[in-house]
Amino acid sequence: MAAVPGVLTLLQLGRLHPDEVYQYLEPANWRAFGYGILAWEWQQAGLRNWAIPGVFAWLLKLCAALGIDDPWKRRAVLELPQAALHLWMLYAAWRLAARRVNADVARWAIPMVGLYMPVLTFAGRTLGESFSAAFLVIGLEQLDREGEKRAPLIGGAVLGLSVVARYGSAAAVIGAMLFLLARKRVRDFGLATAGGAAVALALGALDWATWGAPFHSLRAYLNFNVFSGQAAQQFGSDPFTIYLPYLAMLAPWVWFGIPKKPSGIFVAAGLAYLAAIFFTAHKEVRFIYPALVMLSVAGVGASLEVLAKRGPALTAAACAASLAFFFFDTPLKPERPEQFRLTARAWPEATGYAVLPEGVWGAGGYFWLGKNIPWFTCDYPEDGRFQQAMTDPRFNRIVSWEPPSTDPNEQQRQVRLHAAFDAAGFKVLATDGAAKLYGR
Repeated sequence: MAAVPGVLTLLQLGRLHPDEVYQYLEPANWRAFGYGILAWEWQQAGLRNWAIPGVFAWLLKLCAALGIDDPWKRRAVLELPQAALHLWMLYAAWRLAARRVNADVARWAIPMVGLYMPVLTFAGRTLGESFSAAFLVIGLEQLDREGEKRAPLIGGAVLGLSVVARYGSAAAVIGAMLFLLARKRVRDFGLATAGGAAVALALGALDWATWGAPFHSLRAYLNFNVFSGQAAQQFGSDPFTIYLPYLAMLAPWVWFGIPKKPSGIFVAAGLAYLAAIFFTAHKEVRFIYPALVMLSVAGVGASLEVLAKRGPALTAAACAASLAFFFFDTPLKPERPEQFRLTARAWPEATGYAVLPEGVWGAGGYFWLGKNIPWFTCDYPEDGRFQQAMTDPRFNRIVSWEPPSTDPNEQQRQVRLHAAFDAAGFKVLATDGAAKLYGR
């Protein structure tokens, strides 16, 4: 079950968001091999820390040492630590449920959480929300244990890692810590604080080594996203109502557990995080993922307490119901998977590459090209770069996105595009859905 999201990601490819490529894969590629596209956060502002991209860079160097050059295989290697993290998260869900029901019944928590559509979609993706949500579940489960000596210390450290993975998750951590104080669990609060402080010190040292000042990335992040209002100015702002439809994507089985009182610390953390993204001006649909996971996992034990009394058939049906969201098109599904798959297929023979119609932030970057070769994106065959590439023998592979269209302008663009391909000697090598791979 822990491997399913990773396998699904590797089969689908595509991207849930450009950050999947340009905040993790490209910086890791740049750090490992000296080439890659560094987004503005890495070049100008220093809004990100090098923890996860640094680990990925080390794994990419290991791939190179072992002769693993295929970008698809390299991506599979990068999936291994994320699959281990997902396994840990599922184990935490089982432990949480086992405190409400017996261990055998609690095993249903693994498919209940593991088959939950947002988890399947996000858990194998290289996004801050993906890493952070897993750490949040693990850390909160540790703090949900009362009376265990080391659990609060471990829980605090893991919650610290959730913040390292995504600074916006600090809101959930604050909610969890306030819950401990409200329950007068002062000792647990102190140990959790100590665990989190140890991770914070490590983050400060990492920023000092990579950015030249302790906590540089955290301070830059807070200034850009919280204090200055630059995030809303640069990327726009939206009302909190854009998140409301996605709250309906809470796991269906969670409603069985509400009357039985779900885990308080999960609810506190989830609601605190939800409030933070509601009141933050800049909003994106993917930001809601950690809230969906925390609030759904909160009810897993209580739900099983109700479902188990009604037999395994209903419990199995509740697990299957989590997959229902796969039948709807939402922004929580990957975009243009065919384009990415053909980019990976272009890798062995490509000496120059173009993808169209596409912008840089929608493409797969140097990581998915697998080598340092000239490449570009454009929209129309009249683009100067495209015209120049047609006469440059290095450019021998093109991926074109050509969905059926009733728009006369798009139809004409595709006609001009095919004429330009024919004139330059390009032929169709492979077709995957709406994407085509051309070569010469």
